[in-house]
Amino acid sequence: MIENLGVLIEEAFARLEGKIHRTPLDYSATFSKIVNGNVFLKLENMQKTGSFKVRGALFKIMRNLDQAKEKGVVAASSGNHAQGVAYSSQMMGIDATIVMPEPTPPFKVNATRSYGAKVLLYGSVYDDAYNKALEISGETGAMLVHPFNDLEIIAGQGTIGMEILKQLPDVNEVVVPIGGGGLISGIGAALKLKNRNIKVVGVEPESAPKYKTSKERGEIVRIDPKPSLADGVITKSVGNLTFDIMNEVVDDVVTVDEDSIARAIYLLMERTKLVVEGAGALPLAALLNGAVGKAGRNTVLVLSGGNIDLTTLYRIILRGLSADGRIVEISLMLKDSPGELKKVLDIIYKFRGNIIEIRHDRFGLKIPPGFAKADLVVELPNKECEEQIRSELRALGFIAL
Repeated sequence: MIENLGVLIEEAFARLEGKIHRTPLDYSATFSKIVNGNVFLKLENMQKTGSFKVRGALFKIMRNLDQAKEKGVVAASSGNHAQGVAYSSQMMGIDATIVMPEPTPPFKVNATRSYGAKVLLYGSVYDDAYNKALEISGETGAMLVHPFNDLEIIAGQGTIGMEILKQLPDVNEVVVPIGGGGLISGIGAALKLKNRNIKVVGVEPESAPKYKTSKERGEIVRIDPKPSLADGVITKSVGNLTFDIMNEVVDDVVTVDEDSIARAIYLLMERTKLVVEGAGALPLAALLNGAVGKAGRNTVLVLSGGNIDLTTLYRIILRGLSADGRIVEISLMLKDSPGELKKVLDIIYKFRGNIIEIRHDRFGLKIPPGFAKADLVVELPNKECEEQIRSELRALGFIAL
């Protein structure tokens, strides 16, 4: 199958030239040190619309332009595919209808509308929206643009693999997120047709291991996924096309937990100054866990997108700072008298701590009369400062809770 797909990928590569970004392949000294090898980041978060999805959507529309112009296109998505189809349709002067589940965050709906698409909110989950898109396609003749289970879509995504080969001919391993499987199918086919020795590894969140489960059972399995920071890869199953292709081109599939995903997003921001969504951070999460990347080898991590909700990003930053010991919570029992809190603040000031929040409680049933409970959230220069502060507080007789 991948031989025929390879011809499509080469066509996609030629037809997309000048219409999308050939995204950078950036060497990371920070992450290379972790594995004592060479780690490169394929920056699809810097692609048009902030995600790789525009590659497949644009190629699909360009290859079926007459049908698309006559009847328009329709797609179902709660995120990156929606924006990819909307942007591609606007570029080609085509009417687009995007069906999105009703709980879709407003920023994603607004981003899709900003590219000129008509947005219809329908159903509570993606499957509801997809069935509605099928219905619209049947009634109007609009071309359905599937997010992953389509050879032309897969070929468009496969252009990433061709770029990697041109940017790093001696690549040894490529690590790719798995949602429905279109991205890794395309990349894997492009790589394996060039060099069967290149290792292709897929990454899924533990909350949605649809391909890992299917691969182990030897058949497509529908799972009941749980919520994840990597919401862009949360599907109930892979496609029948992508399942067959992945079985041919994917050497291994690993899963990562939510803490690893959050840490990867946080480190990408802090160390590389890159904003990457949860799905895009999956390859780095696998590297940090030791599941991929080896000494002396060239490893490429495909950062598939950067469209992350700012409120989610804010929480991840706080969680990352807390995990690094740079934001800590100190709870104390203080005498409820003038000057007691100042003694505490003077110690925190001594170690260049910054008070983010203070909460007092004088009325709790477990608080002795004449005392007050103080909860302080403190930003510190480094992790070592916390124990130094606590040590000095103990020396002054403050009771830590």
